[in-house]
Amino acid sequence: MTSSGPFDEGLQAERTLLAWRRTALAFVVASLVGIRVMADAGAVVIVIGLSGIALGATAYVVASVRYRTAHAQLIAHGTTPRPGLALAAMSASVLMLGIACGAYVLAGAVQ
Repeated sequence: MTSSGPFDEGLQAERTLLAWRRTALAFVVASLVGIRVMADAGAVVIVIGLSGIALGATAYVVASVRYRTAHAQLIAHGTTPRPGLALAAMSASVLMLGIACGAYVLAGAVQ
């Protein structure tokens, strides 16, 4: 089997990559929408939204790199590397979105 073809017939690694990419792009879009909606809440919320965008983009890139690494290891050894960085970036992105939403709700309650 060549390293350019898929490892398995079910394309499990490819489907996982697509799922990570969709999720990362969803967080980037949600962060952009959050910035647009909460722009009047202050600069801190905008910085948090921009952090969510950066973390979502990081997760997208890390997922792509991880796919290449996993594909190469599956071809060579039949095993995959352990996940970590992409999961941490997505978790941080969710945390940033949660903080931004909480800040927006609290800012609305104060007014």
